[in-house]
Amino acid sequence: MNDLARAWDEAADGYEAYFVPRFAPWVRTAVDALGSLPDGPVLVPCSGTFPELDLLTERFPGRELTGIDLSAGMVRLATARAGGNPLVHVVEGDAATLDPQWTGRCAAVLSVFGLQQLPEPEAALAAWTAALRPGGRLSVVFWPGVVESEGPFAVMREALRPHVPPSDRSWEDRLTGFDRDEYVTHPMTHPDAATVFEAYVRSGPLRPLVTERGEEFVAGLREEFLRRAPSGEWTHHPRARLLTR
Repeated sequence: MNDLARAWDEAADGYEAYFVPRFAPWVRTAVDALGSLPDGPVLVPCSGTFPELDLLTERFPGRELTGIDLSAGMVRLATARAGGNPLVHVVEGDAATLDPQWTGRCAAVLSVFGLQQLPEPEAALAAWTAALRPGGRLSVVFWPGVVESEGPFAVMREALRPHVPPSDRSWEDRLTGFDRDEYVTHPMTHPDAATVFEAYVRSGPLRPLVTERGEEFVAGLREEFLRRAPSGEWTHHPRARLLTR
């Protein structure tokens, strides 16, 4: 099994419980940005547990909705969320390289917080755009290289700096030609630093790294993160990048 898929399988239940409610404002932002659509299905690459589903069903009743995700654990929860709705399909597969059946067919392609995880984000965006039918809409929200200057994401970035080389984010600068290209900020609150740390490493984007490096690494990272973090409830204002066309 793909190591990334396995890590997200292990993280799926925790991700649904902790991060999905906190990411909900950006999901709404992405759905609202679609506007009116032509006829046709809506495709959601990197759908995870499919938190977009309720809003899409409400906004576009009677549409065929399909989510694609690499993780079987995420697909399991997404299928449960669909509740047997015959118009909703959830597929375990590669969301970056779409099956040719989607080319020129979709009324919309919507993706929230998946693009930055893909090995070739620019190629994925090109594939998603190619899936649109005439008049179709693309709405993508992703975490940029710098999400915030303070807050848990910033503290984690600094705690990781000695252990993990920075990834190449030059692709972000090459994303041009969109109708909307802006940063969207919403508040996020955590009970305390220890809680957000555990969620981040067990149920979030660090799960693959933790699986690779083990519990000794986690213990050292926790110590450094908590040393840098404030005490008590922690509210911050991360920013995500919204692209539409």
